[in-house]
Amino acid sequence: MRLASWRWGGTDHVGLISPDGREATPLACADASRGVQPLLEALAEGRPLPREAGTRLPVSAITLRAPLPRPHRNLFCVGRNYRAHAAELAGTVFRDSLPKEDEWPIVFTKTPQTVIGPYDTVRLPGRAVTEQIDYESELAIVIGRPGRDIPRSRAMEHVLGYTVVNDVSARDVQTRHQQWDLGKSFDTFCPMGPWIVTADELDGRATRVRGWVNGELRQDGATSDMIFDIPTLVETCSRGITLLPGDVIATGTPSGVGMGFKPPRWLQAGDVFKVEIDGIGAIENRFQ
Repeated sequence: MRLASWRWGGTDHVGLISPDGREATPLACADASRGVQPLLEALAEGRPLPREAGTRLPVSAITLRAPLPRPHRNLFCVGRNYRAHAAELAGTVFRDSLPKEDEWPIVFTKTPQTVIGPYDTVRLPGRAVTEQIDYESELAIVIGRPGRDIPRSRAMEHVLGYTVVNDVSARDVQTRHQQWDLGKSFDTFCPMGPWIVTADELDGRATRVRGWVNGELRQDGATSDMIFDIPTLVETCSRGITLLPGDVIATGTPSGVGMGFKPPRWLQAGDVFKVEIDGIGAIENRFQ
């Protein structure tokens, strides 16, 4: 099942996307401005999805929004979770803060205001604020069942599905403050979409993540290469913290980020970055 949020006819809608990604079926929803959040809450409570309501449309005729256009709280994000990516940062300014070998995941947050749609424009803060804009192609977990202190052995029971995000980063701001939240949380710094694919149709532990800058392949990694796998990340984020339906956990990025090149290859105004994950689809955003 593919859950999506879109705009058509001047109105927000939520509903289902066909398996081939070509057709959108709207569902009756009292507040479609929240994206698919009401659908996730209904499923968590054991209620069925709302009835079909409105005209089925080709996806090409609608404007897809982020499936969760304004998450109810900050996104959980994981840093350096692919071995090759951790290695490529070993020679950068992060070399003195690399964690001990596979001891604990690095977890930071992005604010809800970072989230934009799968084809929206990323707004650059300006050179007076940052000159080092980077991209990170990522698989994101969407929580469907609430829980606290979730053991790794039960973690997948709480995963509703997956979506695609670009964890856009201002590297100079990220390093300047030593903690990462400010450098990761500028408005529009988390393109998301194009929809959520439920876990019964996709195993996020065995898929492929790729990213292109202006058509040039920069990132290509398998989620099976994560240092901390999806059950471990759910277990980690739920220790003493209740995860709720609609919570998002971005799982880290493969190697090939701009910072990893010598010299670094930062994004510039006019650049277009595309992220594609097998079994979900692609997002593509221009930077301005």
